[in-house]
Amino acid sequence: MSKVFKRRIIREKVLQVLYAYDMNNDNLQSQIDEIFSDVDDDNDKKFGISLIFKTIAERNRFDEMIKSKVSNWEMDRIALLDKLLLRMGICELIHFEDIPPKVSINEAIEISKTYSTAGSAKFINGVLDAILSDLKNSGQLKKTGRGLLDESIQKKSAKKSE
Repeated sequence: MSKVFKRRIIREKVLQVLYAYDMNNDNLQSQIDEIFSDVDDDNDKKFGISLIFKTIAERNRFDEMIKSKVSNWEMDRIALLDKLLLRMGICELIHFEDIPPKVSINEAIEISKTYSTAGSAKFINGVLDAILSDLKNSGQLKKTGRGLLDESIQKKSAKKSE
């Protein structure tokens, strides 16, 4: 199984945990234990659990970022699954330096196509793209490694053509 496909499954499990936690607001660890019980790879499990805890810890901050991009929408009118996917996407953009922004956004979009409404993919794409742009402009986007930022690719190709 490819790493990309395995990560999609992990993200779907994270969404399930976040959804259950949002609905019940308790038993987070038992939700994680149950939903991640079939995950054998320690790195996959660490990624998923880290994404869960960081997303929950910064939920209010992420919601403020979302609100700033959906001025004509009330937060409570946004479908819960869309809100959770947006929070997960923002969390990956900010806290997971080894994941390219395009991957984080694309994963949120693809998962929304399976679990959310028909218009969710376009909505999630628009909000995450706008937040990515803000993070880049404010210098808050910290990505390391080859090919993780569009600018680094553009700079290299510009140097080659000089």
